[in-house]
Amino acid sequence: MGHTSLEKLIRLQRKTSSIRNICILAHVDHGKTTLADCLVASNGIISTRLAGKLRYLDSREDEQIRGITMKSSAISLHYAAGESEYLINLIDSPGHVDFSSEVSTAVRLCDGAIVVVDAVEGVCPQTQAVLRQAWLENIRPVLVINKIDRLIIELKLSPQEAYTHLQKILEQVNAVTGTLFTSKVLEERAVKEVEVQEALSEPSSGELVYDWSAGLEETDDSHLYFSPDQGNVVFASAIDSWGFSIHQFAQIYCQKMGVRSEVLQKTLWGDFYLNAKAKKIMKGAQSKGKKPLFVQLVLDNIWSLYDAVVTRRDKEKVEKIVASLGLTVMARDLRHSDPKVLLSAICSQWLPVSQAVLSMVCEKLPSPSEIGAERVERLMSVGTRRFDSLPEKTQELKQVFLDCTSEETAPVIVFVSKMFAVDSKALPQNRQRPLTQEEITQRRDLARQRHAEKQAASQSPTAPTQASSKLCVCVYTDALCAQTEALTVKPTAEEEEKEHFIAFARVYSGVVRRGQRVFVLGPKYDPALSLRTLPDGCSAADPLPSVPHLACCTLEHLYMLMGRELEELEEVPAGNVLGIGGMEEFILKSATISTSPACPPFTPLNFEATPIVRVAIEPKHPSEMPKLVRGMRLLNQADPCAEVLIQETGEHVLVTAGEVHLQRCLDDLRERFAKIGISASKPIIPFRETVIRPPKVDMVNEEMGRQQKVAVIHQAKDEQSKYPEGVHVDSTGLVTLTTPNKMATVGIRAVPLPEEVTRLLEGNSELIRTMEQFSLFAREGKTLEISQKTLEEIQGFKSKLEGLLQGHKWRNAVERIWAFGPRRCGPNILLNSVEGYRRPSVWQCVEREKEKSEAVMLRDFDNSIVSGFQLATLSGPMCEEPLMGVCFSVESWEIKFSSQLTQQDSVEEDSVSQQALEGRRKGDTTDCYGPFSGQLIAAMKEACRYAFQAKPQRLMAAMYTCEIMATADVLGRVYGVLSKREGRVLNEEMKEGTDMFIIRAVLPVAESFGFADEMRKRTSGLASPQLVFSHWEVISSDPFWVPTTEEEYLHFGEKADSANQALKYMNAVRKRKGLYVEEKIVEHAEKQRTLSKNK
Repeated sequence: MGHTSLEKLIRLQRKTSSIRNICILAHVDHGKTTLADCLVASNGIISTRLAGKLRYLDSREDEQIRGITMKSSAISLHYAAGESEYLINLIDSPGHVDFSSEVSTAVRLCDGAIVVVDAVEGVCPQTQAVLRQAWLENIRPVLVINKIDRLIIELKLSPQEAYTHLQKILEQVNAVTGTLFTSKVLEERAVKEVEVQEALSEPSSGELVYDWSAGLEETDDSHLYFSPDQGNVVFASAIDSWGFSIHQFAQIYCQKMGVRSEVLQKTLWGDFYLNAKAKKIMKGAQSKGKKPLFVQLVLDNIWSLYDAVVTRRDKEKVEKIVASLGLTVMARDLRHSDPKVLLSAICSQWLPVSQAVLSMVCEKLPSPSEIGAERVERLMSVGTRRFDSLPEKTQELKQVFLDCTSEETAPVIVFVSKMFAVDSKALPQNRQRPLTQEEITQRRDLARQRHAEKQAASQSPTAPTQASSKLCVCVYTDALCAQTEALTVKPTAEEEEKEHFIAFARVYSGVVRRGQRVFVLGPKYDPALSLRTLPDGCSAADPLPSVPHLACCTLEHLYMLMGRELEELEEVPAGNVLGIGGMEEFILKSATISTSPACPPFTPLNFEATPIVRVAIEPKHPSEMPKLVRGMRLLNQADPCAEVLIQETGEHVLVTAGEVHLQRCLDDLRERFAKIGISASKPIIPFRETVIRPPKVDMVNEEMGRQQKVAVIHQAKDEQSKYPEGVHVDSTGLVTLTTPNKMATVGIRAVPLPEEVTRLLEGNSELIRTMEQFSLFAREGKTLEISQKTLEEIQGFKSKLEGLLQGHKWRNAVERIWAFGPRRCGPNILLNSVEGYRRPSVWQCVEREKEKSEAVMLRDFDNSIVSGFQLATLSGPMCEEPLMGVCFSVESWEIKFSSQLTQQDSVEEDSVSQQALEGRRKGDTTDCYGPFSGQLIAAMKEACRYAFQAKPQRLMAAMYTCEIMATADVLGRVYGVLSKREGRVLNEEMKEGTDMFIIRAVLPVAESFGFADEMRKRTSGLASPQLVFSHWEVISSDPFWVPTTEEEYLHFGEKADSANQALKYMNAVRKRKGLYVEEKIVEHAEKQRTLSKNK
């Protein structure tokens, strides 16, 4: 196909039913960008010979060097199928786990996805992740099984074995889809059951037996699965430029065999064989030991082609194949030394991969106008709000989404999924325009004239005056040209200083025009509030009162995204993907743009990877700090996943998803955004601090006997003298602390939370935040509207918590929860065990009626206790890292106001205290921000810290799950690298039909830096790990351990100086934070002597 003109693409943009917005999703190195190259080559943008080698959509230099995609790129392609013409907006996305945030930004703008799976490796971790992301965004996927050439050349499988292998891959992919579907159906069924039970006023007398499978049997799921006979699977080898669907071979054979195309399409894949005698297609190929139709009619032909071209290089057979297929192959391809060139030349004509994939996309994937109602509601429902609870005007916009119309009256709705930086040279307005014919002629004449004058000057020395005058003209002309060039160069140099940002967006409704005034809605924008504030029928062009999270701006430039290039547009109709220029002042990372203030902000993007790798950054020259700050601000805007923070210490910290992501961000800072020399610290490893139950065995696995216990009691008695005045710690771990002014005493005990409870709290932080917000509103006398679904989730969370906190010591603990921390939503609990103090429950939102009947008042300074707990959980005593899985129980809390009156130094303070006491008697609230409040906060914080130290303390390390695919011969080396870095293998399994092993392991984040490089070096590139943050794990060794029993002294020696991993981590963090580290620089130093000197 020839090169498609821009005018044709603009014309196709207006026809919504002919648009397909698709993205390519896959695991790393499964061939996404190579497949994208083949599709781009079909439009004549790049040569078909370069497809797969050029990697056109990988426009960054580091992408080309590493050979992986690091950002999602879009390109608009034209495809003609018969009389129908289609516009395909293709987005290529990364497969590396560090850049999964880029996948989220691509998926949100699409209606369909091409999922690519390697025929050898099969379903990998990232394949599962991208299928889950496509499912969450309600977009329809189609499947491309790529790299089938590896089955022929590398694994050397027979066609029959390859068929069995392909069936297994399809089963694996369908199993992932089936799991996602089942969970959704069961969830919906459970919701329906609850609604039915609520609707029935009288419960039925008989016993109800709940059948979970009932919903699955009723629901039709046939359209969800991938099956070649449905036309949603393509078999391909993108590097060799071929690909086919069952439909193509059905069309080829229907004429030769005289069988209808529809019959062949249903029987070419499956347990069917051709009975040559009866000339019928029959079932039961496997049981009768016959070749399945797919092997006989499809795979045998491809295998014989590879055998003739690549394996045997049989010229005669190749010529026969070319003649029988009716193809024309160039003589230079036939003579080429590389057989792959000839293979690509034959296959690209016989079974072009672009035709197979694009025809499947156009037939099987929906157009923008076919967007589902469920997806629209999900996009419009932000946070805990349900679609039904949105204002009426907002709910009316649902129909606008479903219509996807480009009429003048339709409101404009655009979603920006990310901002990306471009070089000013890449902008169309700064691009060098081609010269017109007149300008070329004018320049040519001028050049000839100058050349003739120079020639004349050199040949006639007798006429110096004439030559000098001509030379003057020449010099003048040269100066004029240089001046003109300088004038044209100067503004571009100035423009290069400023980084340009383009918003990566999609139009859901209306027509976006250049110069149009629109509203920019931030993620926290509330349409209900703005509809009350703003006048009816207002537009972004009117002068309007200020509304939170709402800004007005003008759309300066609109671009069509064409891979490495941008094409300027005047208007973009609904259903198209586009770039918007000049939005950097209004949008940080993502936003919703609309001409209607009733439009809600879209649901935030689902990011699979968690940013966990932190580095502190500083400029090499301190005077360049402003440039670094500006560069980090630009980087934060340009990267969807990177986070930039300034810590309390004043350090500028960059948080990224992994090592490769970190390297890319640092390179961008140096070369693009800050353009200065920067130095980055070693990665800042996050840890958590926790307490555990007293261990039953010592460090040499001996049961702790009497001797050990005596040692511990003596140790406790010695330590009691270390505590400052006003702090008392008893043998059970109860800490009683009095404030410096002797007015209040608090008694705190620290208890470890069960591991399941910690995980539950960590996974429900959003619900805890909603509960905290509700309690805050209730204290101020306001009400927060929470959707029924969220209330049900909170109720479920509460019942789960009650189920996990069983036993005598946790009796009624869930009702007594005072607060969660740190930041009021963390995995630590503050329990109210104070006798006679009943306070409003944290579960107020689900117990509204109960709360109304029992009016419970907050005790004065209640907030000070909570604030002290929040501070204590935010930085623990071991190395100032946040706490995790700790429950602090407030056993006693006494306030002695009589002592306050007698012990005040100044008369003024005394009168204030008297007023406070009188206020209390009258029932007024006391001053919660006075000096006493501060002392109580500090006392509470210190009491929590001492209570924490009274229990066995441990560090918790962040852990990665690591998936490694390796061949049997490098398995030992893989285990060697893992064990060296404190890794722990969970399981290993062999992939059926291959010599590949999949090893699943866990690895501490602290040991992961340089792990991937070392793994590749040790295995000669045969094994590459995928690291994804998984969980927090307690490090078993005690950082403060010293030998106490006789066996420990014998085993570890008096100094016990063998490496303690937990102590090493703790001291490293303390050193970095500038805290005191107890270590001896020189110990037992002796002068070295040789034997000869001793004589």
